[in-house]
Amino acid sequence: MFSRHASRMFALGILGTFAVALLLLSPRPGFTAADPWNASQTVQPGDLLKELNASKSASTIVFVGFKRLYTSGHIKGAQVHGTTGSAEGLNELRSWAAALPRSSNLVIYCGCCPMDRCPNIRPAFTVLRDLGFTKLRVLLLPTNFEEDWANKGYAYEKGQ
Repeated sequence: MFSRHASRMFALGILGTFAVALLLLSPRPGFTAADPWNASQTVQPGDLLKELNASKSASTIVFVGFKRLYTSGHIKGAQVHGTTGSAEGLNELRSWAAALPRSSNLVIYCGCCPMDRCPNIRPAFTVLRDLGFTKLRVLLLPTNFEEDWANKGYAYEKGQ
């Protein structure tokens, strides 16, 4: 039989292994278990800003959130194509995307609220992915657009 010390060490070993497994399996910030994208289909704000500043053939940035948020502040040059948390908004996005080559470099974002509760980003990603877009990425804004973009001094514009 195990000594009391050996039993404790065994129990701690099991708990430690369980804790490490939980840590490794836990979603990273900006991800949930229900996310339809993988890590290669995402972009961090600072990385997108570098791309936009360096690239001659920039990505098409698509805002998929509430229009009043778009007018109050959005990434310079971003287009708005539907509040995709609604069927009407998803249809607007589908109609716009129908004419695009499936190899278009698209980055979608919302930024209305913490990303794990966003009603718009997952439906938009799913529709565009299912339409066959092969260069589709999600801008990771874990808190919201104001906190994760505007307050960091990244360029944005207001209005339509």
